[in-house]
Amino acid sequence: MSRKYQFYNPVVAYFISFATVYWIDVFTREMYLKVLVDSIRYCRIHKGMELFAYCFMRSHVHFIFRDADEDQTSLLRDFKKYR
Repeated sequence: MSRKYQFYNPVVAYFISFATVYWIDVFTREMYLKVLVDSIRYCRIHKGMELFAYCFMRSHVHFIFRDADEDQTSLLRDFKKYR
C-alpha cells in the first residue's frame, strides 16, 4: 500500500519507515541490500540528503533524515526510484 508522506516543516529532520510488500525478507540478500546502499550514496552526493541514522531490517528500513534543499517528498521519490 502506498502512502504519501506529509512534511510540514521542511527544515527539520524526519523519521520515516517503509517496508516490502507482505513484509517479505528481501534485504537478507546482499544484492538487494547493495541497491539500498547505492541509493543512499547517490542521494547524499547528488540530492542533498542529510542522513543522521538508518537501520536496515530484513523486510523494512528506518531513516532519520533531512533534505538540504528542503524538498523531502522529492528526495524520497528519487531514493525509491533510483536504479
